[in-house]
Formats: sequence, structure tokens, C-alpha cells
Amino acid sequence: MPQPDVIYAWHRVFSSEGEAKARVGLRKLHQLQLDGRDICFAHTAAGFFAVADACPHMGRSLSHGTTNCLNEVICPWHSYAYSLGSGRERDYRTRDAPIYPVEVRSDGVYIGIRQRPAGQQK
Repeated sequence: MPQPDVIYAWHRVFSSEGEAKARVGLRKLHQLQLDGRDICFAHTAAGFFAVADACPHMGRSLSHGTTNCLNEVICPWHSYAYSLGSGRERDYRTRDAPIYPVEVRSDGVYIGIRQRPAGQQK
């Protein structure tokens, strides 16, 4: 869910919910590139989610991992488990994974990339 008072650039990643479900099966992961970022797009029974693709522990691509029934993405290297809803690592062994809001709209499935507020330096 988008944070209030935050500006997002919304990117349409699929033209419909049906296309998203067809291309990313239930409990599957798919890597996307948006605004120069690698993003792991997940489809679970709870819906669609997006998280930074690099595992915060050692950088392995989360899109090469798996999901579980707890709505987590599991890193393929060391089995660190990150909540797809909050980005929190289950056992607090490393920093959280950045997450991105996903919206299903009438004209497609969108991922929001947080924009730098006006006046902030790069």
C-alpha cells in the first residue's frame, strides 16, 4: 500500500490482472527492471507484491528464490525469509528488504517507485 504524502512514479508492468496471473503463476516470482532497479514481482494467494530483487544479506537475486504459505520470499542462498508485505526478515538477522506498492487498476497492474521529494539532494 502506498504511503501517504509520498510521491510515486507508477509503472504499468502488465496490461491486466489476467496477464499478470498468466505470466507469473501462483507462488511464483518474476524479475523486472524499473527506473534502473531490479525488482522481484511476486504472486501469492494474498495478491501481488514487489520487493527489491537483491537480498539484503548478501545480494542474491530474490526472484530466483521461492515463496511460502506465510507470504514470504525465501532467498535461494541462505534461506533468509522476507515478508512480502513489510520487507521484514523473519528472524531479524539482517536489514529489511525494500518493498514497492503494487496496484491493480482497470487498465493494468502497476508498481510505484518512490520519488525523491523536491529539494532533496541525490
